[in-house]
Amino acid sequence: MVVAYGAVEALKGVSLEIPSGDVVAVLGANGAGKTTLLKVISGLMSIKSGSVRLMGEDLSKFPPHKLAGLGMAHIPEGRKVFATLSVEENLNLGAWGVRKQLNARQIQETKEWIFTLFPILKTRRKQLAGTLSGGEQQMLAIGRGLICKPKILLLDEPSLGLAPILVQEIFKVIRKIHEEEKVSILLVEQNARKALSIANHGYILETGKIVINGPAAELKENEHVKAAYLGGAKLQTG
Repeated sequence: MVVAYGAVEALKGVSLEIPSGDVVAVLGANGAGKTTLLKVISGLMSIKSGSVRLMGEDLSKFPPHKLAGLGMAHIPEGRKVFATLSVEENLNLGAWGVRKQLNARQIQETKEWIFTLFPILKTRRKQLAGTLSGGEQQMLAIGRGLICKPKILLLDEPSLGLAPILVQEIFKVIRKIHEEEKVSILLVEQNARKALSIANHGYILETGKIVINGPAAELKENEHVKAAYLGGAKLQTG
């Protein structure tokens, strides 16, 4: 696919695949085009050329709000929770796009499952989302995406701005979602070490182009990846 902001191409011939049930990581520095990629996939930006397909279905035919019903959930960078609504109201809004596919009982059961993933959200279910900590808001953002029971989950920088102990917890839950629910996950993340620890496959995006891709285990041993993203560069003095 090619995506442009006016005359400037933000994504240049990017092509990737998320096999059913896999975790795929997209790594890259700020400005590489990672968030743009997710916005294109979820219909928030238009493509100059190319296509995005979910199980063979061309997604360009659907407005973004219809994609939840097709099985896609996008957890944006910066959480984007509804600050003046309660935790439970945020979760209920997450189910709006699948109200024709899931009945009230199914939505309630999914909500209770989300509360087992993030027990603090159950404790705070009546609390305004804007009064939650950053980590709690990230949990709520993920829960709001999960309540529509997606087939594929797009996660944009879930560790951004979180303390290390919360990063551990968030990634533990992402792994659990993948292993227990078999949800396909496209993970955009600057914490390359964490991302590759749970991914099956990875892509390195630099200035709008895929420069390296392969199994996550191989990327962890790639010299360029180690030097640029895993803190493997060596300091030499003379």
